[in-house]
Amino acid sequence: MRVAAALKAKGGDEFAKPGSIIEVKFVKGESLSLTASRLLALMILAAGGDAWEDRPHRMRKADIRRGHKGNERISDMLEELHRTLFAVDDKSWRGRKATTRFSLISRSREETEEDGGEAGWIEWEFTPDARKLIQASETYAVLNRQAVLGFRSSYALKLYEMGALRLHRRQAVWRGDMQALRAALGVPPDVYGDFAQLRRKVLEKAKAEIDQLAHFRVEWREIRQGRTVTELEFTFEPKGAPEVIETVDELDRHSSGRKARRDGAVEEVTVGPEVIAAATKALTKHKSDEKSFPTGSLTYGADEFRAIGLRYGGGWSVDMIAEGYRQHMGARLDKLRGKKLIDSWTGFCESWLSRRGRP
Repeated sequence: MRVAAALKAKGGDEFAKPGSIIEVKFVKGESLSLTASRLLALMILAAGGDAWEDRPHRMRKADIRRGHKGNERISDMLEELHRTLFAVDDKSWRGRKATTRFSLISRSREETEEDGGEAGWIEWEFTPDARKLIQASETYAVLNRQAVLGFRSSYALKLYEMGALRLHRRQAVWRGDMQALRAALGVPPDVYGDFAQLRRKVLEKAKAEIDQLAHFRVEWREIRQGRTVTELEFTFEPKGAPEVIETVDELDRHSSGRKARRDGAVEEVTVGPEVIAAATKALTKHKSDEKSFPTGSLTYGADEFRAIGLRYGGGWSVDMIAEGYRQHMGARLDKLRGKKLIDSWTGFCESWLSRRGRP
């Protein structure tokens, strides 16, 4: 909750989602649609570090629609969240193993005045069981709002959350059998009964979206008994600085044509040198005062870059990481400014820790 509060105060697209909520299981046969999953993520973002408190939380309807222009009604998403049941392992009053089933929100209000439109608000309260789960969570995942809104598969979004939760652990791995995988991703038991279908319709599509929109990559290994796949092992690895830049660029683009870009089916357009020169001049004019990556030591000055190195570098000297970053980026570093530079530096610090571990 402290991390969630700090990220909310900082602003931007990053927010923390409690690991306990990410790993909560759907009751057998139930799952959330993509739109409802997005809404839940935005609710967590809006509540921030206060999500565990017994009080209402509020969000503008326009913030739900931002980045998503589908025809789904917000009221339908809220009703789906109300009726979907989740399950956690628990103890009964006699100390026996038990399963607790509950929903995540207890009540909600949506402004419905005709003249309110997208300017209206929604208000909701988390259930006591959800608040208890949020407060007790000792792990969290840092998610990107643009990525959450960019996914077109609910399975990709769920796998993205699972990966973000494990990314900075000593072993960024999830392993489970088919039943555990279906429960984690919310795949109904009567859908994709053949593993070849599950691989093609769920796993391959989810991997393609994550590799394009997330700040990490995902791979999986199939564990077999004879010819039957009995378990899967997913590995999550941070992207290097150049790949992070490509991801940031993709998130800034319109979602139209995203699948074609992912599949390499986008037609290239040739632009004349005079157009390039004019655009470069305009961009230089507006970005000439933006911060560039500092030369020399980060110990004195460059507070923002130093803070990122301390946060994501796992205890390594930020000057050592910075020198490695300069060598890795080379001449490309001179062209980076603003948000792309921050995201690239952050991604490099994360990959440094992933490759070397803690000092």
